[in-house]
Amino acid sequence: MRIGLAGAGRIGARHAAALCQLPEVESLVVADADPARARKLAAGLGGAAVAVDPVEDLFTAGLDGLVVAAASAAHAPLVGAAVAARVPVFCEKPLATDLDGTFQIVSAARAAQVPVQVGFQRRFDAGYQAAREAVAAGTLGWLHTVRSCTLDPAPPPASYLPTSGGLFRDCVIHDLDSIRHVTGREVVRVTAAGANRGDAMFREHGDVDTGAALLVLDDGTLGLVAATRYNAAGYDVRLELFGSKDSLAAGLDPRTPVTPVPGDRQPQRAYEGFLDRFADAYDAELRAFVEVAAGRRANPCPPEEALEAFCLAEACDLSLREGRAVDPAEVRRAAGVAR
Repeated sequence: MRIGLAGAGRIGARHAAALCQLPEVESLVVADADPARARKLAAGLGGAAVAVDPVEDLFTAGLDGLVVAAASAAHAPLVGAAVAARVPVFCEKPLATDLDGTFQIVSAARAAQVPVQVGFQRRFDAGYQAAREAVAAGTLGWLHTVRSCTLDPAPPPASYLPTSGGLFRDCVIHDLDSIRHVTGREVVRVTAAGANRGDAMFREHGDVDTGAALLVLDDGTLGLVAATRYNAAGYDVRLELFGSKDSLAAGLDPRTPVTPVPGDRQPQRAYEGFLDRFADAYDAELRAFVEVAAGRRANPCPPEEALEAFCLAEACDLSLREGRAVDPAEVRRAAGVAR
């Protein structure tokens, strides 16, 4: 297979290396808004990769699939072009930087019947998969509480904030997707809060550095989400499920930056970031995409799932700004988005 890669930054470079390890991938075509960066990445991969310039040349390169790992603002145009060219595409979240743009991509992909797989990598983490299987099998009984956290070890650079979309769209959206995916339930009400106790740059951009949300699922299960940009102990991402019969935690291992007290746990090197914590999951989602592009597997994360997660993130942001509970249906109606 001949796979294209749009974006030669940190996540793009990681995806490039992983794709070149897959036996199905015979060649990789790399492009970036910075052509020199694309050439450097391709050269480092040896004869398995070539660089093209401009990025639009990807769509005349005879691709069997395209991986989009460019800057967020470029996602919608690149995915739209791939769909128009009938090229299966994998796109890191977000599909678009706003709800309307996300809906347009969903509609275009549906009309063209071109697979678009969204990069919610937690769906491919072994712990999250085991949690989903346990819920489906009923081994936990009925769920009463789900807790999810995403705690970054350090804040992003100030230059990232204007295009990040804010904590709930940028970060918490992964927790929201995971809760839906693992429980198989829909969220019917959200109440969110936020705080700024760190650098003033978040407040200056209308964002928060710490956030929390209370979710009510359609079967009455309660969801609790916590996120922060300040967790110097390390990168901590967990999903905890509490049921009437049993409970379990995904993401709790010797490298999780949590110290029990009292206890005799030996210190271990904490996870440094998402590429470290979800290394295996990133590899797994790209293997899945190659199978999707080849027509051998159903799409494990279609764009409709990204749209729903975006609606929930929008609902959280609205709740934060207006200080009230929000039904996600309100967000859908306001945006003209039908489930």
